Amino acid sequence: MRERRRSAEAVGDDVSPGGAQPPGEDPEAKARALCLRMLAHTPRTRSQLERALLRRGFEEEVVWAVLGAFTGAGLIDDEAFSRAWVDSRHHARGLSRRALARELRTRGVEEDTVREAVSHLSDEDEADAARALARKSLAGSRAKAQETRIRRALGVLARKGYPAGLSYRVVREGLEAEGAEVDLDAPDP
Repeated sequence: MRERRRSAEAVGDDVSPGGAQPPGEDPEAKARALCLRMLAHTPRTRSQLERALLRRGFEEEVVWAVLGAFTGAGLIDDEAFSRAWVDSRHHARGLSRRALARELRTRGVEEDTVREAVSHLSDEDEADAARALARKSLAGSRAKAQETRIRRALGVLARKGYPAGLSYRVVREGLEAEGAEVDLDAPDP
């Protein structure tokens, strides 16, 4: 009697409701679970999820089926991801449109979606962010020589992806706002 109970319990452990294979052995269920864990941790693009599933050895058909279902359910939306990414990274880190576009491309977002997402940032938004970065950099280097301050501020802006002309202009404005005499000309394009 004891053996029967044990074997019945063992069988009960191996069969999921409906008599199907347990989720641990169904490749689609494993792929869905992995995608859900990844999406719960941080938003991801369809391309990032696809690469992760393929890297873990899932068959292409399984990957496409799972990602298609997730896209249909609205769990994967590269356009919404891109808009949120641009808003977040531009305001929090001060990244330029060029840097944001590069980041989205490395995450596998399609070019049309990238262009649409960064187009929401105006030239004035970008200039305002560059000014804020220049002010912060210049404020942190007041004790340094002017050449050093200029070089550091321009370096900060370059790393954030801002074009040289805009960078020179906002650094000059920042120094002039401090009352400094500035002899800073933008390089010829």
